[in-house]
Amino acid sequence: MTDAQFSRHDDLGALIEAARARFVEVVTAAQGDDDLARVVLTGGGAGIGLLEALRKDSGDIEWDRVLVFFGDERFVPADSPDRNVGQAREALLDHVGIPESHIFEIAPSGGAYLEDPVCAADAYADILEMHAPDGFDLHLLGMGGEGHVNSLFPHTPAIAESERLVVEVRDCPKPPPTRVSLTLPAVNTAERVWLLVSGEGKAEAVKAIADGEPAVEWPATGVHGRAETIVFVDEAAASGL
Repeated sequence: MTDAQFSRHDDLGALIEAARARFVEVVTAAQGDDDLARVVLTGGGAGIGLLEALRKDSGDIEWDRVLVFFGDERFVPADSPDRNVGQAREALLDHVGIPESHIFEIAPSGGAYLEDPVCAADAYADILEMHAPDGFDLHLLGMGGEGHVNSLFPHTPAIAESERLVVEVRDCPKPPPTRVSLTLPAVNTAERVWLLVSGEGKAEAVKAIADGEPAVEWPATGVHGRAETIVFVDEAAASGL
């Protein structure tokens, strides 16, 4: 487990470029001679901005040797614009030659598991155990102003989960109310965990990370990469440090 390091940048554009350059380094190193890189994507403005930047310049990444997972997903129909996977496909995945068999989506509502997010969560946990048994090379995260990461919100059963890798989230404070999310035990299997955080509205949560506040109150404080934990922040988000 590693403590968070802060990577400060003038604005969101500079933050995204720094994360893009480092992403290329980390993924190409993880691929080595013949290995697969396992990466967990996130949504949000900074997360999608990073994917768009990688679409333009991904260096020497061999995308056919990347396995893509998702930190959380809105449990809505497959064609809903709220789905993280649709945004990720539009920004990057549909344009860089990743095999469909390497993109591991969380099941939508109305699909194989109908309206049961518990079954969808359990099915995704099975996928993780099969395709990422030793964890991830990199887990990307956004963060809300109250410190939520993935769909792990303060003072909820999901943030308190200590065993399951993937859980259903009901009555989410932000719409849509039903989601499926990786838990802290899943996130913390990652070799590297990066948070991409922009805007003054996130400053209090950024300070909570720096101060090591309890994860039940500020979920982002509970994420730790095995080798590296980096919080990429712009100056607005870092204003409380």
